[in-house]
Amino acid sequence: MKTEVIKIEEDSIGEDEQRAIERAGMTIRQGGLVAFPTETVYGLGGDALNPASSAKIYLAKGRPSDNPLIVHIAKMEDLYKIADQVSLEAKHLADIFWPGPLTMIFKKNKLVPAETTGGLETVAVRMPVHKTALSFIEAAGGFVAAPSANLSGKPSPTIAKYVIEDMDGKIDMIIDGGSVGIGLESTIVDMTGDVPMILRPGYITREMLEEVLGQIDIDNTILSKDSKQAPKAPGMKYRHYAPKGELKIVRGDVAAVSKKINQLTKIDQESGKKVGIIATDETQSTYIGDSIKSVGSKLDEASIAQHLYLILREFDDEEVSAIYSEAFSDKGMGQAIMNRLLKAAGHQVIEV
Repeated sequence: MKTEVIKIEEDSIGEDEQRAIERAGMTIRQGGLVAFPTETVYGLGGDALNPASSAKIYLAKGRPSDNPLIVHIAKMEDLYKIADQVSLEAKHLADIFWPGPLTMIFKKNKLVPAETTGGLETVAVRMPVHKTALSFIEAAGGFVAAPSANLSGKPSPTIAKYVIEDMDGKIDMIIDGGSVGIGLESTIVDMTGDVPMILRPGYITREMLEEVLGQIDIDNTILSKDSKQAPKAPGMKYRHYAPKGELKIVRGDVAAVSKKINQLTKIDQESGKKVGIIATDETQSTYIGDSIKSVGSKLDEASIAQHLYLILREFDDEEVSAIYSEAFSDKGMGQAIMNRLLKAAGHQVIEV
């Protein structure tokens, strides 16, 4: 298969770009796959209501078929076409956070095939805020199933270069929209229980949700090892976001962390390993190593989130075999950052 790449900047959608988006949408309607940018990460889109399309997504990614896909919509009224029992709380969250980086889980109706939901009777739904994504979803018929556009287990792509690297020859089209804004996948909230529950942290934090709903629970596996239950949302069960090199997180006092990472780096280098270090603006100069990268300031969690996956991908490009990262706060957006880091590291944490 030859994969076509088209470039569409979000702020410059003219007539030519709109025609390209319409062509991409037709590809979805005809059962093909199209990777597209959102405000979070790049998504790998297929027709959410076509079981064969969902099967193609799993095949292209090498993704376990019990790992549910998120259905992307462009209009609020489309939610009611695929979801049953949309509560007042869910409507309130949609009023505040849609379009945006929030996914909600509902009881599904018969229109949504089991292949899209990983065999579950629930469906995950989100409405992105990205202009190109919204136009594409509408052109595709309004219901686009889309996990991140990477091979299963690898860091999610935040620029088209890494979509091409993973998906070239496996899908019909890639929409190159440049760098994404947020850099981590959406927050996922299960709305099917008595109390809404966060299943995956993201840009929309627990504190932000509590301001709207008052009470909200959080899945206890978010910052712990995977449960053995079938995943109700993407990213819950399997190792995700992992670079090729072995990643370990070092947690403790700033000076002690720097000292420990440098000690481990020397040992690895003596054994012939190429070492990468994930640091911050405040600590980058304290490290030795073959590739030392700052994800941003400790005071700017949004910047850390935006750069994390890109750095992991760059380490792959540089053939780094051992990676050490500082730990981050488990509050606010830091919770989402640590959730992704822990998944990427297989929960390998060194306490100092």
